[in-house]
Formats: sequence, structure tokens, C-alpha cells
Amino acid sequence: MLSPNNKKLEKLDPFYRPLVAKQKTSAEIISEARNALRTVRTQRPLTPQENQRTLFGPASSRTPENRPPSSFSLHASSFESSDSRPISGTRLSPLELRPKAPASPTTEEDPCLALPELAVDPAQIRRVSSARARLFRAASQGLLPDSTLPPAEQKKTVESKERIKMGDSMVKISGIYLTKSKAIDHIKSHPLQLTYDGDFSEVKEQALFQRATPLPSHLGSGRDQGYRRSRASSCPNSSGLSRLETNTVSRADLREEDTEMKVDDVFWNTRIVPILQKLKKEENIKTICAACTQLHCALEEGNMLGTKFKRRSVLLKTLYKLFDVGSDPLSLKLAKIILELQVSKKNLLNVCKLIFKISRNEKNDSLIQNDSILETLLEVLRSKDLQTNTEAFLYCMGAIKFISGNPGFLNEMISKGAVEILMNLIKQVYETTKKCSTCLPNSGHLLVQITATLRNLVDSTPARSKLLSMDAFPQLCTVMEQYMSDKDVCTNIARIFSKMTSYHDCCVALANYSRCYALFLNLINKYQKKQDLVVRIVFVLGNLTSKSNQAREQFYKEKGSIPTLLSLFHTFYRLDLRPKGQVGGGDEQPQAQAPSAQAEDVLVKLTRMLTNLAIHPGIGPAMAANPPVVGMLLAVLEHTSIDDCEELVINTTTTINNLSYYQVKNSVIQDEKLHIAELLLKLLMSNNMGGILEAVRVFGNLSQDPDICDFIVQKNVYKFMIALLGRKHQDICFSACGVLLNLTVDKDKRVILKEEGSIKKLVDCLRDFGPTDWQLASLVCKTLWNFSENITNASCFGDEDTNTLLVLLSSFLDEELDASFDQDLKNYHKLHWETDFKPVAQQLLNRIQTCHSFLEPLPSPSF
Repeated sequence: MLSPNNKKLEKLDPFYRPLVAKQKTSAEIISEARNALRTVRTQRPLTPQENQRTLFGPASSRTPENRPPSSFSLHASSFESSDSRPISGTRLSPLELRPKAPASPTTEEDPCLALPELAVDPAQIRRVSSARARLFRAASQGLLPDSTLPPAEQKKTVESKERIKMGDSMVKISGIYLTKSKAIDHIKSHPLQLTYDGDFSEVKEQALFQRATPLPSHLGSGRDQGYRRSRASSCPNSSGLSRLETNTVSRADLREEDTEMKVDDVFWNTRIVPILQKLKKEENIKTICAACTQLHCALEEGNMLGTKFKRRSVLLKTLYKLFDVGSDPLSLKLAKIILELQVSKKNLLNVCKLIFKISRNEKNDSLIQNDSILETLLEVLRSKDLQTNTEAFLYCMGAIKFISGNPGFLNEMISKGAVEILMNLIKQVYETTKKCSTCLPNSGHLLVQITATLRNLVDSTPARSKLLSMDAFPQLCTVMEQYMSDKDVCTNIARIFSKMTSYHDCCVALANYSRCYALFLNLINKYQKKQDLVVRIVFVLGNLTSKSNQAREQFYKEKGSIPTLLSLFHTFYRLDLRPKGQVGGGDEQPQAQAPSAQAEDVLVKLTRMLTNLAIHPGIGPAMAANPPVVGMLLAVLEHTSIDDCEELVINTTTTINNLSYYQVKNSVIQDEKLHIAELLLKLLMSNNMGGILEAVRVFGNLSQDPDICDFIVQKNVYKFMIALLGRKHQDICFSACGVLLNLTVDKDKRVILKEEGSIKKLVDCLRDFGPTDWQLASLVCKTLWNFSENITNASCFGDEDTNTLLVLLSSFLDEELDASFDQDLKNYHKLHWETDFKPVAQQLLNRIQTCHSFLEPLPSPSF
């Protein structure tokens, strides 16, 4: 007869009661999450390295006739000499009125206005003219004092025959009435110098007589321009118009200008000319390269780089001729100098082509690094106009793309602002396209190079940080939308996303851009058979849905999301199936088929995404009740061997495990539970521990159903579960113990489990993993509690196992030991200790002590 305590224990239910709904504790939720709902990881799709550096790889969708060439020849004759001329100022239109100079002016009449003897050298003439113009501009802005000319000469003017009368709003000039503003414009544009009275009541027209020195006929245009500039008059300021006076260049100013010109001539003759002569005469390549280095240093020292250098044309012609030598080291040095001389148009294109051609050879990477050509190329992208130099930018970006493929250049590129420059180019391209509604010439080709370079750069942490700070994901998604018809551009951007979303902060940033989900679905539908693109998009979606319930919900709500995934599955599941040959005779069944590597990669990423979606409490039940989804998963298990496609089979089993967690009406998983159990037997019989673990986890969910419990006993699956308890693998022991817990709910099955030695294996698990894994320890105690139901003594466990349990449970519940555990365990484990393990361990200990017939002192803990 049972004691009152035993009667009280008898009324307690088993720890598992499948049909009773009750509120779950936090510890139970965590335990079930470990056992049921999980995300899975997979490798990022790898891009095979190209054997040869080209603008567009062998996988490009562009045909050879629709893309710029990657191979070409360049010679000195390819360059144009017209670009060698320095950029001059805008030429002025001829004057309508050309006043006649006074006849035979003498030095005595106007000694201070006599101009010095003009030089014969055309360059010097242009230099003097521009200097004179600068001085007159300074005078017009009030930068030159009135004392520039002697006082006596400041008043030397010839009064005009007509006087202009000005009223409040109208001015009469030669019988024509003008408004005051038009009168001022007329005065400014008048060919004669004018002097204003202080009160601006009248303006006197005066002529400034100068002694002109005749110029050679071939310098006429330069003389006219300089002559017109020398007569520019000053304008009245806004506070009030003062007397408009004429200033001219003094002899001292011209002598100073001549001195400056002579200094430049001396530098050119002493420093530059000897190097140029050496370049013309020398035949040794190393000596010529050294001379080019000296030339660059000398030009930089003399401030002669750029477009303002007067002998720039002579220098460029000399450099162009050296390209025919055909040496890559020499060509790089020449290209660097020419680019820093800021050539344009065809010459800029040819130099970029030349550097592109050299960078195609990986052996030249060291030359590029030694000559610091990377900084010069980035400066071209930063300073030149995109719309007028699109083709030059294309080959410049092609060279930078090749350079970025070498990891040794990444830090240098990022430090020199490559990320910012590339994102600015992308912005220019799509803004121009949006504004003009038409694409720039070669803009698609250029974007391929830019995005391929970014793909290489994002391997670096600083580059990813910069892209995040620049909010680059929306910009890149916008480009994908605009260039959706360009598969190469979309593939490169998908590769950028696949790399970046492997990191949590990048993944969160893209997930927050809600428009990306519809964009990715459109790309999957458009390029469904393009494996290299869709596999990366699905991988990115898998990354997004593995981190956030919000991302799972946003994707699932997009129109056609699940049908698109199903369509993609059928495309690749049927596209590349290849049957393996039959081994035996004709009566034997053929072995399971194995998808090709490309199709398998897509299916792996696809099933992983379905696994992640099933975690959402609103999406998971809907997927479990969706026949096409479940049918797709069962088809993989039916026709695919884990030996051929391990990751695909494991991901599929994990997805079934997540879906089997939901006990809902109309669940296809529940309807197909026996068929699923049959398929899982193949995994249990395999030698793949990952497949075995996933199969046991599914059995842990399905074994809540009595029919599955009967199946486990009939097929002797329970023996396999008991054997797994001795594998000393925590996850496997946990999952196997969960199956045994569900089996012990049925009283008839407890005897079968005891006979197989399950209690001893459970006690061993508690001893081995109890101190560090409270989830597993709690699950073992719950299973032993079910075993001990309706017992009158401890013979249920046996004396040896009973004594071991008493020692273990007492030691686990010891207050001092409890305090020592609390010092080392995190809050997560402490939660399980207080709410999950401690209550059930205490109840189990009380039951064992009540039923124990021996009252001998317990031995001290030995572990």
C-alpha cells in the first residue's frame, strides 16, 4: 500500500502531455528553440578566378561584337599633336569701331606711354600680352594705386569733340537717348578711353594715344588680342562712380615680366633640355627609364606640370615618340608624365588604353606599384568630365579593376579614396541616365568595371565601413533597377551584396531597405536560368532572413515570393539532373540521381532560405500547410543521396524539422508523417553524423504523435536512439533523449526501453553533461521521471543507478555547489538552472528518496 507521499506523487502527470496546451516558461521556449527551430549556414558562392585579365570575363553576357576590345596596338602615330597646344583664353570678337591712332606720335609728346620693344619670340609675345592684361584687370579692380603713373601724366588726355549729358534716368549719346545702365554698358564697350567727372554729371570721351610698334604678320591675332586687352578700362563701383582713369604697363613691370620669362628659359635650358636630348639619343631602356624619372622630378620642381607650360607641345611630342620603343616599364613612366600634363580627348583615351594594356599582365603589378600610377589613374576619374571622356574612363577603370584584384593594392586604393570615387561615378551615371532618359555611351560597360572593382574592394573591412557610412545599398539597388537588362552589371552588384551580407551590420543595413525584396524577386524571374546571378540573389536573401523576423515577413509579403522560389526550384531540379549508371542487372532499381554542381548550389541556397522563413511563427504554419512546398522537400529526400549532395539533404531535413514543429490543422507534414519517417530511416542508416542528427531532430517533433511512436518501436528505431546516448555528443544525446521522453509517455513502451538499457545510458548522460548543459540535464530528469511513474521502490532504476542518481542530484542541488556554479555561468545557463533544471531535479530526487528502501548515508560526490 502506498504512503501518503507516494499517493501524492502518483497523481503527478508525465512531463510530456501532447494534447494539453499550457503556457510555456522561458526555459521551455529556449529548450524547444534548440531542439526545433534553427537557421542554417552555407558557404558564399565562389567566383572562379579568371585565367586572363579582360574587360569582360568569359561568363559575360556581352557578345564580342557588342563590347569594346580588350586587345589593341598603340604607337606614337596614335597620338595627336593638336592636344599638345596649351589651352588658351577665349578669343575676343573684333571691335566694331577701330579708332585711328594719332599720326606720328612722338616720345616727347607722350614719353611715358611708349611701349618697349616687343620680342620676336611668339611665346614671349603671348606672355607679355597676358601679363599686360592681368595688370589692367588689377587696375580695374582697384588693386593698383593712382601713383602707378606720374601725376602729370594722369591728366594727359585728349578731350573728345562731343560731351555726354546725363540726367536722372536718361543719357544722350550722339543724339540717342539711353537709360543709365545701357549708357554705362555703352561706355564700357566704347573703343576709346573715357574719363568721368566726379559728380557723374557728364562723361568726357577721351582717346589714349600710344606709340604702336608693328608686329610680324604671323603674330597679328596675338597682337590684336593683346592690344585690345591693353586698352581695357576700369568700371565704376557700386558706392558711386569715380573718375574712370586709364592705367598702362610701365617699363619696370615689363622688365620684371621679362626677368620671369628669362628665369623659366634658364630652367628649361639647364634642366629640361639635357634630359630631352638624352631621351632622343639614348638606346638603353634602363637609362631612358631613369631619365624619365629625372624628367618628372624636374617638371614637378619647376611647376611645369599641367596645361599652362608654354613648351608643353615640344615636350609631349618628344614623349609620344618614345612609345615606339615598346617597353612596358618605359611606357608606364611616360604615361604618368603625360597624364600629369593633363592631356585630353583622344590622347587621354590612348594613354588610358596603354595603361590598361600593361595592367593586363599580372607580372607588371610590381611596376605599377613602384611608379605610383594608381594615384594618377584615380585623379583622372576624379578630375576629368565623365560625359566627354566615357571611353577613356572605361579603360582607366579596367586597369584599376585589374589592380584591385591584387590584395596588395587594396589598402592603398582605399586610403587614396577609391571607394568614394567609384560611388561618385556610379551616382553620376544613374543621375545622368535619369535626367536624360537615355544611357551614356558605354555607360553599361563602365558600370561593369566599376562594380567589379567594388566587388574586390569589399573584401576589406575599411571599404565595407565606408560603403555603410555612405549608405551605398540604396544606390546600388537603384543601379540594378535602371540596368536590369544588363546581366553583367546585376551580377557584379549581387556579388557585392553576397560578400557584404555575410557580415551582420551590412546584413541589417540591406534588410532595412524594403525595396530590395521586390527587386530581387524581379531579377529571379527575369534571369531564372542564369545560375551565376540567381544563386547569389538567393544567398543574399538567405542571409537577410537568417537574422531578422522583419526581413522574413517583408519578403513573404511580397507578391509571388513563394511561387517564385518554387519555380526556381523546379527549374534547377530538372535542368541539370544526371542519372548515375546502374550497377547491377536490369531488374535492379537505378541509384539516386545527383544534380550537377551548379544546380545543387542553387538548391542548397534555396532550401536554406526556406528553412529561415519557417522560423517565423506566422510563416512557418502557412508553409507547413502548403502542398507544393512540402512536396518539393520530399522530392529532394526521395531522389537525392546524402553521399552525393550532403548539404542539400541536410538543409532539406532541417527545413522539414522546422515545419514539423508547428502542430496545426491542414498540415501537410502531419498528413505525410509516416512517409517522412520512412525517408528519415535512410539518413539514420548512413554514416553521415550531420544527417543522423537532423533525422533524430525530426523524429523528436514527429514522435509527439502516437502513430510515429508505434513506427519507432516497430522499426526498432528506439534501439538506435538508445545507442546514440552513448556517442558522447551533446546535441545528438539531447535530440535522442527528446525522442525517448516522448516514448515514455506511453506506459507500454517504458518496459521495452528499460530492457534495452536506456536508464543506464540516461544516467551516464546526466553524469557526463549535467554540470555544464542544464538543458540536457533537465531533459534526462524528465525522462527518468516518466520512467519512475507508479513505482513503489527504487528497483525501477536498479540499486547501482539509483545510488548514482542520488549522489548526482544531491550534488547538483547543493547550495554551496549552486553558488559556485553561479559565479561561472552566464545568465543564459543560470536561467535554465533556476527555472528548468532545478524544479524537476528536486522532484525526481524526492521521488527516489521516498521509494528508496535503504537509509544508509549517501557517499560523497566523486566527480
